[in-house]
Amino acid sequence: MLRRQSLSSPLTTNESPKLHLKPSFSSLPPSTKRTAFCPKISSKKLTLKCRQAEHFEQQRFSPPNNSFASETPAGGTFPPRFFVGHSIYKGKAALTVEPRAPEFIPLDSGAFKLSKEGFVLLQFAPAAGVRQYDWNRKQLFSLSVTEIGNLVSLGTRDSCEFFHDPFKGKSEEGKVRKVLKVEPLPDGSGHFFNLSVQNKLLNVDESIYIPITRAELTVLISAFNFILPYLLGWHAFANSIKPEDSGRTNIASSRYGGDFEWSRK
Repeated sequence: MLRRQSLSSPLTTNESPKLHLKPSFSSLPPSTKRTAFCPKISSKKLTLKCRQAEHFEQQRFSPPNNSFASETPAGGTFPPRFFVGHSIYKGKAALTVEPRAPEFIPLDSGAFKLSKEGFVLLQFAPAAGVRQYDWNRKQLFSLSVTEIGNLVSLGTRDSCEFFHDPFKGKSEEGKVRKVLKVEPLPDGSGHFFNLSVQNKLLNVDESIYIPITRAELTVLISAFNFILPYLLGWHAFANSIKPEDSGRTNIASSRYGGDFEWSRK
């Protein structure tokens, strides 16, 4: 009786009770064993791609007044922007020259297309006293890339004239007339810049002129030559060129039978 009683009672045996509680691992699915008992949850490598740099690259080709240029990346800041200009002060007037960037529009493919060329903004302000200028009465004139080309190629005795009508093709055409004349000084030491503005809408009829010496005009021409490719947006194209693009050009030429002018002999 004592022997049968000791075999039936777990308290009278020398076996550890833990042996009766240990589960059978062979009966568990492999995924269950890895999750419950293995310190390494998974050997699969996870990757995270940051698109903030791509967003900044997009801002390089987009002007500040475009709608997509105002988007702020999460947790990021825009790269610094720089505003430059060059001013010439004389006794009767002052002239400030500032470049304006071209504008691009995004395409469905993710690329960008030039929508508006850049220009150079001229601001004429009449004198209000000794070394004082009335910038509230300033008059503006925007030089296109072609007009800049005329100024760049201007000779010592050459002159040019530009006419602008901001409302050309609209119902108010002819109500605002702007004429910029660039004429050589009598002694050949430079040129006169004379801006005449007739604005019937604001009842304004004003003429502002300022003499520009040969040295000052040389500085302007040098700045114009430098900025012209940027006003055309060609810098954006140059920055986007990849080494494999030349191979694509050759493939396109052979596929479509194109014979580019520069490949001819």
